Amino acid sequence: QVQLVESGGRLVQAGESLKLSCAASPRTFRRYAMAWFRQAPGKEREFVAGHIWSVGMTYYADFVQGRFTFSRDNAKNTVYLRMNSLKPEDTAVYYCAAADNSRLDSPTNYDDWGQGTQVTVSS
Repeated sequence: QVQLVESGGRLVQAGESLKLSCAASPRTFRRYAMAWFRQAPGKEREFVAGHIWSVGMTYYADFVQGRFTFSRDNAKNTVYLRMNSLKPEDTAVYYCAAADNSRLDSPTNYDDWGQGTQVTVSS
């Protein structure tokens, strides 16, 4: 059974915006934390943004610099990543993930992953 399904990735030009979606199963949506990661070709998977439900806190990687926003829709069991002012270096496959601990920035702490959605930013 697929627990997380990402969508919304596509080719955009630098400076444009994009909103990614991640539809979760009800069980997965209720896990302790959910996050977005990304992985560019030849690079390791890196943390983008994460949210801990119990405290209502969202954390972002330094490179986000206020450009991305994590949000959720409880009625739809869906989390989103709104990305503004996209740069070519944002090109990557974006994944959402869920975990039962607070180590948001480490991919090894997540055991539920989606299949990813490709975001390509042209210069």
